[in-house]
Amino acid sequence: MNELGRLIAQRVALTGPISLADFMADALGHPRLGYYRRAMPLGAAGDFTTAPEISQMFGELLGAWLAERWLAMGSPSPVRLVELGPGRGTLMADALRATRGVPGFHAALDLHLVDTNEPMRAAQRAALPTLAPTWHERFDEVPAGPLLLVANEFFDALPVRQFHRTEEGWRERMVGLADDGSLRLALAPGVSPFVSLLPDAPPGAEAELCEAGRALAASIGARIRTHGGWALIVDYGAGSAGRAASLQAVRGHRGADILDRPGETDLSAHVDFTALAAAAGVPSFGPVSQGTFLHRLGLPARSAALKRRASPEQARSLDAASARLIAPDQMGTLFRVLALGDGKSAPPAGFSDTSAEPA
Repeated sequence: MNELGRLIAQRVALTGPISLADFMADALGHPRLGYYRRAMPLGAAGDFTTAPEISQMFGELLGAWLAERWLAMGSPSPVRLVELGPGRGTLMADALRATRGVPGFHAALDLHLVDTNEPMRAAQRAALPTLAPTWHERFDEVPAGPLLLVANEFFDALPVRQFHRTEEGWRERMVGLADDGSLRLALAPGVSPFVSLLPDAPPGAEAELCEAGRALAASIGARIRTHGGWALIVDYGAGSAGRAASLQAVRGHRGADILDRPGETDLSAHVDFTALAAAAGVPSFGPVSQGTFLHRLGLPARSAALKRRASPEQARSLDAASARLIAPDQMGTLFRVLALGDGKSAPPAGFSDTSAEPA
């Protein structure tokens, strides 16, 4: 057991079993030992690779989407451009490069990055040397004002509670101690007080609930209602998100045990986009698959334009990157895209004409 594992075990021994959400909060966000406080998780040497690291086209197309939304809002200046979990800064650097020709856009931008990882902040600073971003630990630290927000693979790392439906009702899965002092999963003895938020399901069913995600979506929605703006959320998701046990652990690009070596292992769960849209309480568009979204934004045309100036080897790399981003058997259907907006602008690109209004 590593140092953080021992600290969590000591906590459980003193206070009793903790929820998986509490375990995730420590494993990912412990001030000294948490995964997202100290790790460099991206790339071949890390634990996973994100879409912006696969191809510049991803960030370029998202940048064009944000610039179009700024124009649709009436070109407010300043506008708070916010990225949640900006990684190495690759997405934002590509987005800004692609929108240099939009008159007045860059002059209006006030860039804010929400990230707790100091090593990653250094990489972001190097990737974005000309725009002087402001860093924050939490979204609610971002100053008030019109908003353009992008979050790619951010909500999937927020802590989730997990539940199992027994004959007696929904019971929460907790982290306790085995006889040898190691961490283990077990069900709480009583029916969960969160039962009103869980689906009607037969015994044996599993469910997840991300309170942090709903709270963040509510904060984003409140900002949009008050000051106007748009948010674009790209993340893992499925039609059954929230209605299954999706929490997984990855270390060194391979699956790992959820409880093994906390702070050294990435933890993530599928995002319940329906719950996020409901919590935001503003007009929502999607979710649509990432493949559909990028197709509609013109990824094939952008790839063809880049290939005209590419070597044969570069052209093959562009084809491979395009397939990885949009192919149904790769990221094309595994990831989904949701937009939240102020309801005053025309519908955004990349989505169908059907929007979901808040209840």
